[in-house]
Amino acid sequence: MSYRRLRAVFIKELHHITRDPLSLGMALAVPVMMLVLFGYALSLDVDQIPALIYDQSKTEASRDLVRQFQASRYFDIVGFVNGYAAIERGIDTGKALMGVVIPLDYSRNAGLGGNAPVQILLDGSDSNTASIALGYAEGVTQAYSLELRSRMQNRRAGGSSNSSAATVPAVQAQTRVWYNSSLESKNYVVPGLIAVILQIIAALLTSLTIAREWEMGTMEQILSTPLRPAEMVLGKMFAYFVVGVADSAIAVLVGVFIFQVPLRGSLPLLAFSTCIFLVGALFWGIFISAAARNQLLAYQMGLLSSFLPAFLLSGFIYSIETMPKPIQAITFLVPSRYFVTILKDIFLKGVGVQVVGAELGLLSVYATLVFLFATRKLNQKVA
Repeated sequence: MSYRRLRAVFIKELHHITRDPLSLGMALAVPVMMLVLFGYALSLDVDQIPALIYDQSKTEASRDLVRQFQASRYFDIVGFVNGYAAIERGIDTGKALMGVVIPLDYSRNAGLGGNAPVQILLDGSDSNTASIALGYAEGVTQAYSLELRSRMQNRRAGGSSNSSAATVPAVQAQTRVWYNSSLESKNYVVPGLIAVILQIIAALLTSLTIAREWEMGTMEQILSTPLRPAEMVLGKMFAYFVVGVADSAIAVLVGVFIFQVPLRGSLPLLAFSTCIFLVGALFWGIFISAAARNQLLAYQMGLLSSFLPAFLLSGFIYSIETMPKPIQAITFLVPSRYFVTILKDIFLKGVGVQVVGAELGLLSVYATLVFLFATRKLNQKVA
């Protein structure tokens, strides 16, 4: 392998990139636009759930229960209604996600210390959000039920401290959330989003480079020179690697300073992992470009082979553990799966290479294999 020939290809590609400032500007601006757009729009937080209240009891006890829902940050009481038809209409029109129905005999049952049922009506068209909303509603009612039971026993015992202590549950769970104590979805979404964006941008940047040579008719001239396929692949990759590194730095800065995602891990490890992932993604784009020999086809293949797997099969949004077994097996072939894991571990957990070493090794193997495939494809003779 000749350093001079490799350097010549590298400089040639850099000149091609800088001669088109619009494309270069788009290559640098698109990751920021995608990160800001998806970062703000894609939220997994379920709070401020719009709810309607149908209070048939209209007593102090029922109003006290309503105040429990109003005090919770998870619910937004958007109105009080006088019948089931209004709740159904509110859910159908999207005004509310949930309806709370307090029955007529609620106050009497609660005052007697017996069973005082409350009906929760949910829009189940989004089953995940409905399940979370139901869990929040059950939490509010259970906490209020325990409070009512404590009041009743205190009144019966004349407010003695012994009776109050008797109402304390035998087991109390104390929750401590690690790595994302505020439970904000942006801390989970943004690191994975960086991986998805870099996968898409890297593949699209290089998917046109060799296909363009075929369409312009210069590939035959290049193959007739002493330039080796490996030198061509590496030279083109290094030129776009510079752009990819700039995109990566911008994406990380946006994640840390705009979205306030904590970066608890090692910055050198983050940079090293990103470089390995970028190399593999760029080699994949070059392989597609060499195989397609057509810019439109290469662009379409690059988009389909980068966006869909990275978005759906990397664990960025959908948990891999809940996927069917055949789909889980396919995810092992998606390199962004490993990079998403690395980014979340470095950003949120602050782990070192001893934890993410396996993922780094697999990304290295992937980059090597794709480089060999791209080189072999260019080794084929021109028909």
